[in-house]
Amino acid sequence: MPLRLGAFVHRRIIAPGALAAASVLLAIPASAASGTPGAPGIGDPYYPAYGNGGYDVSHYDLRLKYQPATDELEGTATILARTTQDLSRFDLDFLLDVSEVRVNGAVASFTTAGEHELVVTPKSPLAKGTAVTVVVRYRGVPSSKKAYGFTSWHRTPDGGVGANEPEAAWWWFPSNDHPLDKATYDVSVLVPDGTQAISNGTLQSTSSRLGWTRFNWRSNKPQATYLATLAVGKFDITTGTSDSGIPVVNAYSKDLGDNYDAARSSVERTGEIADWLSGWFGPYPYNAMGGYVPNTTTGYALETQTRPFYSPRQFANGSNTSVVVHELAHQWYGDLVSVAGWKDIWINEGFARYAQWLWSEHEGEGTAQELADYVYASHPADDPFWTVKPGDPGPENQFDIAVYDRGALALQALRNEIGDDAFFAILKGWPQRYAYGNASVADFQRYAEQVSGKPLAALFDTWLFQPVKPGAPAAREASVAARTLGAPGAPVQPRSWKKIAATNGVHAH
Repeated sequence: MPLRLGAFVHRRIIAPGALAAASVLLAIPASAASGTPGAPGIGDPYYPAYGNGGYDVSHYDLRLKYQPATDELEGTATILARTTQDLSRFDLDFLLDVSEVRVNGAVASFTTAGEHELVVTPKSPLAKGTAVTVVVRYRGVPSSKKAYGFTSWHRTPDGGVGANEPEAAWWWFPSNDHPLDKATYDVSVLVPDGTQAISNGTLQSTSSRLGWTRFNWRSNKPQATYLATLAVGKFDITTGTSDSGIPVVNAYSKDLGDNYDAARSSVERTGEIADWLSGWFGPYPYNAMGGYVPNTTTGYALETQTRPFYSPRQFANGSNTSVVVHELAHQWYGDLVSVAGWKDIWINEGFARYAQWLWSEHEGEGTAQELADYVYASHPADDPFWTVKPGDPGPENQFDIAVYDRGALALQALRNEIGDDAFFAILKGWPQRYAYGNASVADFQRYAEQVSGKPLAALFDTWLFQPVKPGAPAAREASVAARTLGAPGAPVQPRSWKKIAATNGVHAH
């Protein structure tokens, strides 16, 4: 997913009771007595206020109008969902100003709570298992909105971009903002002529009238809310088809300056790299691919589904295929199979980093084993690097470099323990086992044990969950060179190392 250490990572721990207390203050109408309020959080211990309880979304239809000159966004969101309890009221995660909410056609009352909660009380309570249509009319200036002290909406010289992890939706559409509630999307955006709107999936149609152009995008496979993206600006757009037959749409801001050619030299290889990754991870899981590079000042990249977001900074030192490999690997590890909870981030980041190691081997610039040996040797036992547990790093370390590098090292240790046949069968089989769903680190361990026929609890504990450097015996047992840099016979830096390390700027969000 993301990569970037250069900027502050926007992660906040919200007290579980804070929003709940705010919601309790809202009077429950007598008509809702037969139901109970949906929880103001989905239950993720890292982010207790993120997502919501009481319903499951199947589809978002977003009809938007955006004015780049003022950053004003006007929208009507139609949300198709099904209740999971008898529901008297429910929350949506959202920040813009709402003028009307309807539930199943009837006007609903609404208010706000906490930092980012829109609280909706339908005219009548909703029975468990009921199909629900929610319509929210809204408008606002996304760049003017902050929650927990930050924004995930990026103003550009010619428009704006919604892209961040673990939260970006609040700034442009109301949602149940957690990977556990994936949905399909139709995103229709009206912008002034000469400006383009980029989103996920396939461009269904465009039409122009009276100085405005409408772009209609469709993402037809389940997609987590943080993987939905919107970019409005003036782009050069390229189209093509991968060897595997998938349509490719790439977009580059016209004002990228010196980074323009390096960006194109990298992102234009999307089809080639995705086809190569399918040899390791199985068939590409969507009907569209590509990438976009807006003129943002951010430093990170993000695996927005079918169309990753790249910062111009990723290409400041020239072409960077390694970051493209990383974000495309997430289309399987992170997008197709999403985290069950944010503590499971290793299943996203460790695997995308390992894909970069495999690409290094493919390019003849260092094998995965050489990179694993170098990572182990580069960090002495007292390095704080080893105090981060990739298997459950905590919200403050969710995108720490250890989740990436130590996470990939753990995969090499697993590969050496169970052998290449079982390891690569797992890499290809896992995305199919949990396709379009969610899974945890514990699920992955069980799957690896099932495929390999070996008990792996000790190995996973050593490499993912102990806040210390695995000792020399553990390293030797996992066939990792137990030497430190500078010692006789110590690993040398693989040629790909600097290229891979250059993508560390993608980690912080």
